[in-house]
Amino acid sequence: MKQLLIRADDIGYSYAVNLGIARAVNEGLVRSAGLMPNMPEAARGWEWIKDANIAIGQHTNLCLGTPCADPSRIPSLLDENGQFKSSRTYREAFKEGREIVRLEEAVFEVEAQLERFREIVGKDPEYFEAHAIMNENIAAAIGIVGKRHGLKVQIASFDPTKVVRCGNTDVHMALEDMLPPEQYDPAEFIRRTVENMADGETYVLVFHPGYLDAFILNNSSLTVNRTKEVDALIDPELRAWLEAQDDLKLITYRDL
Repeated sequence: MKQLLIRADDIGYSYAVNLGIARAVNEGLVRSAGLMPNMPEAARGWEWIKDANIAIGQHTNLCLGTPCADPSRIPSLLDENGQFKSSRTYREAFKEGREIVRLEEAVFEVEAQLERFREIVGKDPEYFEAHAIMNENIAAAIGIVGKRHGLKVQIASFDPTKVVRCGNTDVHMALEDMLPPEQYDPAEFIRRTVENMADGETYVLVFHPGYLDAFILNNSSLTVNRTKEVDALIDPELRAWLEAQDDLKLITYRDL
């Protein structure tokens, strides 16, 4: 039996992103979704999907917005304006082999975001991972905090040929929404993945469904493809196709 987990990231990124995620959850295929605890729209985003039967995770965010921890305790994570350093800053440092984050400061902020997650959701996250940042100490901090609290850590790997462990299951992870919009077809991506999976494999497909507002346009390079993912994930024809696959089980992080 093949297992497919369809995940949506970025609850709380913006009002419009929340709208798209809410549709993908309440009308569509998403049954695992990650919340960014530090973002101002996080509580509203959770309110819109809290009655759905989904696995809610912590999409720890250390590259956008204001920290949850005391800024004086985490200077290596912040820019001159007291905001998180951008993902571009992390990418450039990673390419140059520079570590720009102190591990103990990353752990402190991850703990603070976990506390904020609990305040918003009212329980521990059902999986635990980080918004895409190329940084070894942040990845280590996720592991440290996750182990400390007995959380289900999802190690990030977007090379689908590789296997990473999550809970009790070996999984492949994949996403394609960083392709140019004219090359990206999220429904075709899902179908192709299912058709190419081997019996017994588990795939986690990561999506970022959402609509667009000024905040997302000013702060993210991922724009049009978010809207394309909403349309695909609420498409009744795609749902029917998936449900017709006798050798496929749609799962959530609760199943791993």
